[in-house]
Amino acid sequence: MMFVDRVIINVYGGAGGAGSEAYRREKGVPRGGPAGGDGGNGGSVVMVADAQLSTLLDLRYRQHHRAERGLHGSGKNKTGRSGDDLIVPVPPGTLIKDADTEVVLGELLEPGDRIVIAQGGRGGRGNVHFVTSTNQTPIRWESGRPGEERRVEVELKLIADVGLVGEPNAGKSTFLAAVSKARPKVADYPFTTLAPNLGIVELPDFRSFAMADIPGIVEGAHEGKGLGLQFLRHIERTRTLAVLVPVDAPDPARVYRELREELSSYSEELEATPHCVVLTKADLLGPEDDPPTLDAPKAWGVFVVSSVARTGLSELLEALWMRLRAVIDEEAGDTGDEDWDSP
Repeated sequence: MMFVDRVIINVYGGAGGAGSEAYRREKGVPRGGPAGGDGGNGGSVVMVADAQLSTLLDLRYRQHHRAERGLHGSGKNKTGRSGDDLIVPVPPGTLIKDADTEVVLGELLEPGDRIVIAQGGRGGRGNVHFVTSTNQTPIRWESGRPGEERRVEVELKLIADVGLVGEPNAGKSTFLAAVSKARPKVADYPFTTLAPNLGIVELPDFRSFAMADIPGIVEGAHEGKGLGLQFLRHIERTRTLAVLVPVDAPDPARVYRELREELSSYSEELEATPHCVVLTKADLLGPEDDPPTLDAPKAWGVFVVSSVARTGLSELLEALWMRLRAVIDEEAGDTGDEDWDSP
């Protein structure tokens, strides 16, 4: 399935129905008063987070979304039926902005979250509302208000607890496949991963957390080079990062430094996200070889793993779990020891 994480759509709230000009016609009442009902309100366009979705593909192929209009009022003070809201499902983690003003309309983070992005128009009043002491049979009524119309930019940012960051062929997909049930494409050439992959890491005692594999980041990614700029947004919501550096890199220290510079150039918030360093492909080291040393004073840990030989994985996952617990407690302002599980 194609991964689509940014689209622009047009949304139209339904117009309100017009009020009615009508009069009472009853036996024995020769001068019946006004009885025009109000028009119904137009439906609104509402975006709702749906846990069953993981991409914005449906929106790419349907770019116009129009809610139902309200019906006109009628005689005997009958109000027209209001139009139904149009529900537009999107994946959790969706950011909605006005495409013309770039004003953020809202975010849908949890399944069931909803936001009105185009308000329906109000129905017009019937002539019954315009009776005065000097005008007992008004011929005045109101048209319905038009619904709100706008161009909306919809952007998906994956929600994961841990984000994997590294250059192409750093071993991110192999690592994700080794620690979760995700099955990303793995091959021995750059840019094998063309879209983010999300996996659930399961630990003993019913513990779990979400991990995202982001396509390879190259030098200059924040300027649009490679695939980095396209997908860096997906690690903005992670609680901690794992910076993967292969032990067989010609200069592992330079690789680490350039990755950190790309994150910093993209956003200050991303640079401030807690991170650890993971030296991958340890199976390539000889029996007498030591892993390379890195100067990473801001990292909360340095780990050496081999996804193929499955060495060092348990230690790393437990450390990630403990770090996530600390971040969760800090976010909640809680220093207790309650059990926590990934949402």
